[in-house]
Amino acid sequence: MNQQENIPDEGEVILIDKPLTWTSFDVANKLKRACKFKKIGHAGTLDPLATGLLILCTGKKTKQIDSFQAQEKEYTGTLVLGKTTPSIDLESDFDAEYPVGHITPEVLENARRQLTGHIEQIPPLFSAIKIDGVRAYKLARRGEEAEIKKRPVEIKLFEIDATHFPSIDFRIICSKGTYIRSMVRDFGELAGSGAYMSKLCRTRIGDFELKDAWELTAFIHQKRVALNLEVDE
Repeated sequence: MNQQENIPDEGEVILIDKPLTWTSFDVANKLKRACKFKKIGHAGTLDPLATGLLILCTGKKTKQIDSFQAQEKEYTGTLVLGKTTPSIDLESDFDAEYPVGHITPEVLENARRQLTGHIEQIPPLFSAIKIDGVRAYKLARRGEEAEIKKRPVEIKLFEIDATHFPSIDFRIICSKGTYIRSMVRDFGELAGSGAYMSKLCRTRIGDFELKDAWELTAFIHQKRVALNLEVDE
């Protein structure tokens, strides 16, 4: 019998801690090849420079992807005031510097408060949003300008810790469709400066938590053992 036929048709929901620099597609593609899944998809993209919880569904469970994507998300991370990059993270080089000497705890609290609740945000140009059928990040990497419309999101919780200023640690609980890099960009502007994101980790999607996720290579190892496939020692 073909090993692939041993995989239950019902499929499964897999929680993976996405490795740094991997795209969400990279993880799905790796699992499909290594574990002989016929059909697999992920429930919510994470940027390459983000880590954390990635939900993947196989087989018939892929029908649940939309419901997982609709659930609230929780993130922790770090933003740094005083500099910006085109991608709002460290995927691109610094393009400008801004003052931070005027930023008081009151300024930070005002920025935090304005970005809490029901707000509108403009997604980053370096994103997978389609503009006239073309992914925005492709336009950005070609140096082309593009207009991205505001979209409503809900920020249910936005906590900040400025102990290591100008680095600001944060925790955010938000609705579907929220771009954390947009939050970082807008926070910097509201503080009268600029900002980029130096670290991001998704810790929860609905009731699924990062603490219950597999490390990628560990999941592949145990799955290949279960399927009687060759494993790396």
